[in-house]
Amino acid sequence: MNADDVKTFAREAGFDLCGIAPAKAFPELRFLDDWLERGYAGEMRYLARNARRRSDVREVVPSALSVISLGTLYNTDRPYSTEVNDPDAALISRYAWGEDYHDVVGRRTEALLERMRAATGEPFSARCYVDTGPVQERVYAQHAGLGWIGKNTCLINPEQGSWFFLAEIITSLPLEPDAPQLDQCGTCTLCLEACPTGAFPEPRVLDATRCLSYLTIEIRGAIPEDRRPDVGTRVYGCDICQEVCPYNAAPLRSDDPAWQPAPELDQPRLSALWRQSDESLESLLGRSAMSRARLKGLRRNVAVALGNSSTVASAAALAEPVSAATPARGDPIVAEHVGWARRRLAAQSSAPAAETGDDG
Repeated sequence: MNADDVKTFAREAGFDLCGIAPAKAFPELRFLDDWLERGYAGEMRYLARNARRRSDVREVVPSALSVISLGTLYNTDRPYSTEVNDPDAALISRYAWGEDYHDVVGRRTEALLERMRAATGEPFSARCYVDTGPVQERVYAQHAGLGWIGKNTCLINPEQGSWFFLAEIITSLPLEPDAPQLDQCGTCTLCLEACPTGAFPEPRVLDATRCLSYLTIEIRGAIPEDRRPDVGTRVYGCDICQEVCPYNAAPLRSDDPAWQPAPELDQPRLSALWRQSDESLESLLGRSAMSRARLKGLRRNVAVALGNSSTVASAAALAEPVSAATPARGDPIVAEHVGWARRRLAAQSSAPAAETGDDG
């Protein structure tokens, strides 16, 4: 079995991109230590705990010779969030609209590995990862020729943009590597300029503590109060730095049923999400990648978004009491954010009256 065989098997398994990188300790991998020292990881302490293993895939598979890098297109036919002007729209990162990619891509990656084992007929070492293991997957994907790491820190493919899930198989097979992709961002800085929180202190460096994805997904407690207005009506993640990228201006779209939006996540309304029972929200989270936020995290995020939406519907939704169907609204963290949202809406509604009074 050779590299071409692997790529054929990958296409048949449902992958849109496949390339091979040598299992080396590339120079780019060393930046993680500096990034952690700057404090950019925030509460994501697990990154520091396994930093050594992330420095080289041979820390994971000692006999590794090759890294098979895989990309799965998940972009579907829906407007970008930057095109949505509805204040009651609940904005959710498009990667979370469909089925949980960890499960779907994980099954496909395992199926590819089984196909490889059957074709080889000889034992070899291998481990599969889908955004869960101690692997700096974008670095290996770049050296496998899938794309380059853009100024927004996402992997960008010159023909297909950046809407990809990444996965990899680390293996002891001696497969012929592909040529790495070269940087094609040029002088463009649209992603850096569009970030609403200034989360990029420099190109290709993300201060996660300022990123809306971090604020709405990774933080388990309260969102810092001075950051809440920046959240806008985003209840899970943020796609702005990808949406403004010229390589995503006319993106390919996937018709894979796995990535089509679930009915409840197909351009949902904030007030509708807020009024769902805890049971239905738990079920929704369990079927998507949004499970990482957990129920109380999602409730917290929706409360902040309602406070930022400045609509009558939002005020009415926030005024509803905790019920037997929505006990998570009574969680202290959620309740504190509800209080903040109510005060924000009240201040906004009273501002014009105050101005009129001053003129009188």
